[in-house]
Amino acid sequence: MATQFLIRTSYKAVRLAAANHLSRTPVRVMCTAKGIPTNEEQATGLELRALLAQKKGKDPYSIFRPKEYAGTSEDPHIVPSIGDKRLVGCLCEEDNTAIVWFWLHDGNPERCPSCGSHYKLIHQELPH
Repeated sequence: MATQFLIRTSYKAVRLAAANHLSRTPVRVMCTAKGIPTNEEQATGLELRALLAQKKGKDPYSIFRPKEYAGTSEDPHIVPSIGDKRLVGCLCEEDNTAIVWFWLHDGNPERCPSCGSHYKLIHQELPH
C-alpha cells in the first residue's frame, strides 16, 4: 500500500514538473546584464599582464614576431638579454646546416665571424 502511494505521488510530481517546465520558455543567458565580457574584463594572471602590455605597445613575453633588421653596422640585429653577454648563433646562409656560434657582449655591435652580419646586445628586464 505504501508503495502504491509513493508511485502515485511521484508520478503526479513528475507530471507537474514536466508541465511547469514546458510552460516556461527556456532562457539561455551567456552574458551578464552589461553584455558579453571583453577579453580584458575576463583575462587574469599572465594573460592580463600580456594584454595590458600590448595596449602600451610592449611585448613582454615575445609573443609577436621580432622586427626584421638589415644586419648592417647602422641597423644591427637586436638581441635582448638579461645579462651583459649572450651566446648567439648565426645561420649565415638560408640552406646552411652549420650554425656559427659566438659571444655577444654589451656595448658596440659585433660582427658574425663568417658572414659579417652585425648584432647588438640590448639589456632587457624580466617582465615579472
